[in-house]
Amino acid sequence: MKKVMLKTSLGIAVTLASSHLLASGFAINEQSISSMGTGFAGRSSSADDASTIYGNPAGMSRIKREQVTVGGAAIIAKTDISGGSNLGGETDGDMVPVVGVPMGYYVKPIDDHWSVGFGLYVPFGLVTDYGSDDAARYWGKKSHVEVITFQPTVSYAFNDKVSIGFGPTINRIKGELGSSLINPASPGRNDGEVKIKGDDTAVGYNIGILVQATDRTRLGLTYHSMVDYKLEGKTRVSSTLIGPFSGSKFDAELKIKTPESVDFSVTHELDDQWTLHAGSTWTRWSRLEDITVNNEVPAPLASTPFATISEEQNWHDTWAHAVGASYKLNKQWTLRTGFSVDQSPTNNQDRSPRIPTGDRRIFSLGAGWSPTDDLTVDVAYSYLWEEDTKVNQVSATKGAYQAKYENSAHGVGASLTYRF
Repeated sequence: MKKVMLKTSLGIAVTLASSHLLASGFAINEQSISSMGTGFAGRSSSADDASTIYGNPAGMSRIKREQVTVGGAAIIAKTDISGGSNLGGETDGDMVPVVGVPMGYYVKPIDDHWSVGFGLYVPFGLVTDYGSDDAARYWGKKSHVEVITFQPTVSYAFNDKVSIGFGPTINRIKGELGSSLINPASPGRNDGEVKIKGDDTAVGYNIGILVQATDRTRLGLTYHSMVDYKLEGKTRVSSTLIGPFSGSKFDAELKIKTPESVDFSVTHELDDQWTLHAGSTWTRWSRLEDITVNNEVPAPLASTPFATISEEQNWHDTWAHAVGASYKLNKQWTLRTGFSVDQSPTNNQDRSPRIPTGDRRIFSLGAGWSPTDDLTVDVAYSYLWEEDTKVNQVSATKGAYQAKYENSAHGVGASLTYRF
């Protein structure tokens, strides 16, 4: 079947998460507000609250009282775009809306060795929404894909030094990709739109180990597994290019794998007030080589470009590094800060308007307030800025789209932990 390059980078999200969320590619870091305050340094070794279910399931062994943690983060992104398409159109930097990312966790210690719990969170995320007259509309007018992950978890402490934890992940994904179509007889004019919708449920797992190396130093290692999705849904093409079939819906299938990652971190208590954190995360983004949607079209359309819609991605593996510190001001207040660097998995040749991101830097501040022994409120703020990136796409049917993106974002979050 013939292939057409419909520039559709697939992301994963819930409640409209954004490509400017604070991790590389379309990954999301906002599973914990206490970790957000230190720039996610020490995420797999701190175990400050029930959000350790994601950061390191072995960390549940450090939680001695039944507790629940609920919270959310909001992302406000800003993009300046210069350049555009030789077919004309607007250059709008407001293609990413203000978005929210929810999270919730529960942990219950059973005895001195066993703990159980569950988490509900968002591991990946993307949405971009260009206008109907935007210069990028032929290369990716809209991307909106949703996922939410449920993780039942168990941990076991061998002794007061070493613990392990494991949790299967149940991941629900659904989404929509859309692009405008060009009228070959009148380039620069829209001739309809192609929309792809699909969903799936897939299973993965997270596993971790936590080691109390010294009285003041903890080491954590967490593995988040690859998840293999097979989205099934519909493709709808509204275009005079397919005559009487315009507006029809065709069965569609898209296979995609979200990458595994390994997180290693260290938490060291300098004294009763200062704690230092450091960590590194490796993510296997090279799994995203291409994205191909296969459509079951009627026989008269078998030779059209709508039978198979495909795109080369050719992403590469990435590293992220973070350092942070927390300061216990008194019994009620803990102050946090952190700084992280995060590689982009995209390359200059295949980068798309859907994920026009580059290497990023993130500065974070946070605080924890415990008015009683039973209650803690955590807040955090992050500022992200990226290196300027260029999108350079050329097509015999869609002309050229050449633009420079200058991206930045503000992130704010809050969570509440209650101990029973």
